[in-house]
Amino acid sequence: MTTALRGAANWHRPLMIFVATMAVLAVICAVGVFADPRVLTGAPIWLKPFKFSVSFVLYGVTLAWMLSLLPRRSRVAEWAGTVIVAMSLIEMVVIVGQVMRGTTSHFNGTTPLNAALFSAMGASIMVLFVAHFVIGIVMLQRRIADRVAARAVGWGLGLSLLGMLAAVPMVLPMQEPGIEGISGAHSVGVLDGGPGLPLVGWSTTGGDLRIGHFVGLHALQALPILAILLSRFFGTRLDEHTRARLLVVAGAAYGVLTVLLTWQALRGQPLLRPDALTLAAVAALVVATATATGLVVARRRSPELVLAA
Repeated sequence: MTTALRGAANWHRPLMIFVATMAVLAVICAVGVFADPRVLTGAPIWLKPFKFSVSFVLYGVTLAWMLSLLPRRSRVAEWAGTVIVAMSLIEMVVIVGQVMRGTTSHFNGTTPLNAALFSAMGASIMVLFVAHFVIGIVMLQRRIADRVAARAVGWGLGLSLLGMLAAVPMVLPMQEPGIEGISGAHSVGVLDGGPGLPLVGWSTTGGDLRIGHFVGLHALQALPILAILLSRFFGTRLDEHTRARLLVVAGAAYGVLTVLLTWQALRGQPLLRPDALTLAAVAALVVATATATGLVVARRRSPELVLAA
């Protein structure tokens, strides 16, 4: 275990130091949720930095692991990882700083300082997006030997970019709630801070753009986990080529689901109260995914034949 932890610490040192820092911050914020009685936009004031710190722990450790899969180190990718650390720190400093001031960080233009801080967050996310994209390009150029892992990494990186883009509508003019100094919103059709699902806070009375954003971002973890499960439980029954093709099917379905959830939110529809059109779209996605999966499995080659070839 100690050897494994030391190995992980060397994946990408700035990212792993950042992960450790965010883990400590998550614990502090968790204490704050219960110790600080303040409520902001309908939720405990420390809940937002808690969720962001946990998300950054998952993001940072996954990205560092992906970089460790490269057949040889890439200076460009490592610099991009360091840029991501710097931009993420800016994001978290603003979020925690605004909590300490007792105000919101996102969409807040109520004072020149609040507006400047929100602009700094927006700029940092744009730079992070570009750095993430650069890492994706490097990963595609430096081919990973394990075909299944390569598919998982490629789709995970690409879909997480899609998840970042799913947040763009939050700051478009159509999302301005008509409140002076507020320049965007998570919710569609209702004001932010209303009734929401436990912990995540996603609106139960209107659309919520955070859902597609969340799902898309966490493709970064979901697809590698799927690759591990396929190898663990089906490695002796499905050849590598088949498992890689199943990852493509899963990645395509995951991307469509991200778009579908964002589309549902933009129509002002709560996640748990889909209309007939949304249900029809979900059903079509399930049928298409099941059909594609069945075709891939039906065309599989047995491991014995692969070895014989």
